[in-house]
Amino acid sequence: MPKIEKNSIRKNFLMNVLLTLSTFIFPLITFPYVSRVLTPIGTGKVAMATSFVQYFVMFAQLGIPTYGIRAVAKVRNDREKLSKTVHELLIISTVTSVLAYLILFILIPTVPRLAAEKPLYYVMSANIFLNCIGIEWMYKGLEQYTYITVRSIIFKFIALVAMFLFIHNQDDYLIYGITTIVASSLSYVLNFFNAKKFIDVKWLGNYDFRSHFKAVAIFLAMAIATTVYTHLDTVMLGFMTSDVDIGYYNAAIKIKNVLVSIVTSLGAVLLPRASYYVEKKRMKDFQTISAKALDFVMVMAIPVTVYFIYFARQCIMLLSGEAYMGAIQPMQILMPTTIFIGITNILGIQILVPLGKERAVLHSEILGAVVDLILNFILIPKYAASGAATGTLIAELAVLVYQMAVLWKVVRPMLRDISYLKIFVATFLALAATFWVPALGLRTFFTLAISALLFFSIYLGYLVLRKEPIALDAIHTVGNKLHLTGKVKQGEDAE
Repeated sequence: MPKIEKNSIRKNFLMNVLLTLSTFIFPLITFPYVSRVLTPIGTGKVAMATSFVQYFVMFAQLGIPTYGIRAVAKVRNDREKLSKTVHELLIISTVTSVLAYLILFILIPTVPRLAAEKPLYYVMSANIFLNCIGIEWMYKGLEQYTYITVRSIIFKFIALVAMFLFIHNQDDYLIYGITTIVASSLSYVLNFFNAKKFIDVKWLGNYDFRSHFKAVAIFLAMAIATTVYTHLDTVMLGFMTSDVDIGYYNAAIKIKNVLVSIVTSLGAVLLPRASYYVEKKRMKDFQTISAKALDFVMVMAIPVTVYFIYFARQCIMLLSGEAYMGAIQPMQILMPTTIFIGITNILGIQILVPLGKERAVLHSEILGAVVDLILNFILIPKYAASGAATGTLIAELAVLVYQMAVLWKVVRPMLRDISYLKIFVATFLALAATFWVPALGLRTFFTLAISALLFFSIYLGYLVLRKEPIALDAIHTVGNKLHLTGKVKQGEDAE
C-alpha cells in the first residue's frame, strides 16, 4: 500500500499544477475554435445540458467525491480495510446512480425545454455512469496525483483532436458535448480497471453501509448546496432567458473556473494529508499546512483577479471572438470570486472537513445557495448574464463570511502572517507597468502575452525582493530543479 512520504506534498502539488495547466491549455486551444463555429447558441445549449445533468451526477454521487477522500486517507495503509471501504461506497453510489437515471429519463421527454434537445441530454447523461465507476476519490485519497495527471492529459489530447476533426458547423454541438465527456470523464473507465492495484476486486461480504450513511448524508447536502449555486445560474438563465445569454455566461464561467482551479491547486492535494494528520493527532502539522495554503491562495488570487478584470476584453476576444462581447461584463463581475472560492476551499475542505465539522460547511453552502437563488430571480430577468454573475459573486462572499466567522479563532493567527501590504504593492506596481499595453494596438494574442509577461514578472520580482515566503519557496523550488538537472547533465557528459 502507498505510504505517506515526507516530501510528497510538493510532488503532488506540482502534479496538480500540471493537471491544472492542462485544464487551462485545453480550453485555450479548443474554445476559440468551438465558440466561433458553434456561436453562443451552440455553446449555450451544451452548457445548459451540462449544468442540468450535473444535478443528477451530484445526487448519484451522494457527496462521496469529498467524503471518500477522507475515508480512504484514514485506511490507506491497510489493504483489507481500504478494499472494504471502497466497495461500500461504490455500491452505494451504484444504487443512487440507477435512481438518478430513472428520474432523468422520465424528465427528458416530458419537459419541453429538455425534450427539444433529447439527444444532447441523453449523451450528457453518460457523466452519471462514468462518475460512478471512476472512483476518483480513491486515487485522491491515496495521493496518486501522477497517475491522475497523466491519464487526464492523454484523454484531453484525444478530445482535442476529435474537436478539430469532427466539429465544423453550428449543428455539431452534439459532437461538442461528446468531446467534453471524453475530456472530463471518459478516463474514469481506466480508473475502474486500474483499481485492482490498490484494492481487492472480489466480493468481501459483511459490508457496513450504515457507518457511512450519516457522513454521506451531510456531504450529500453539501454537494446539493454547492451544485445549486454553482450550476443554478446557467439553468435559470436557460429557463428565463435564451441560449445566447447562456453562451455569454458560459464563456465568462470557463475563464473563471480555470483561474479558480489554479488558485485552489494546492488545497486540492492537501485534503488527504490534512485528514491523515488529524487522524494521527498531529495538529501542529495540520495547522502548518493550512497556514501555507491560505498564504498561497492570497499570493495567487489577488494578482490573478486584478489582471483578468483589467484585461477581460482581450481574454474574451482571444478565447471566444467578437460574438461574445456580452461576456466581458459578467467575467469582470465574476473575477473576485477567485479570491473568495480560494479562501473557502481552504477553510471548508481543508480545515473544517478534516476536523469533522462538515455541518458548518453545509450551513455556509446552504446560505450561498439561498442568496444565489433569491438574487437570480431578482437580477436575471433584467440583467441576464451580468445578473447571474452578480448573484454568484454575492453568494460566494456570503459563504466566505460565514466560514470565516465559524473559524475566526483558528484562522486569525494564520491570517496575521500573510504579507498583505507586499501583495497589494506588488499588484499595484504590476498593473501600473502594464495598463498601457492595450493602447499599442497590437493583435489580441500579443497584447495578452506582453501584458501577462510584464505583469506577473514584476509581481513575482517584487515579492522575491521583499522576501515574501511563498514567492521565495517557488524560486527555490525551480532553482533546485534546475540545479539537479544540471548535475544529471554533467554526470552524463562525464560518462
